[in-house]
Amino acid sequence: MYIIMVYDVKEKRVNKVLKCGRKYLIWIQNSVLEGELTDAKFEKLKTELGKIIKKDEDSIVFYIFREKYYSKREIVGIEKGELNNIL
Repeated sequence: MYIIMVYDVKEKRVNKVLKCGRKYLIWIQNSVLEGELTDAKFEKLKTELGKIIKKDEDSIVFYIFREKYYSKREIVGIEKGELNNIL
């Protein structure tokens, strides 16, 4: 499945959430990551993030697509993520 992760967390947890997310997804821009994940890896990501965030203060939103093919990406302005470094 293709996942887009958007997060809004307190400043002291931003780096931990980003580091965790980058183990599974590709950083696109501030507070946004995306990529292909299996069901198992998606569950593991959610479990790890659940240990980092405070559910009464932070928010993480996942947009889930069956495949990247069914999504469209359009960029206005500079592209911040470095997708060209992926093998």
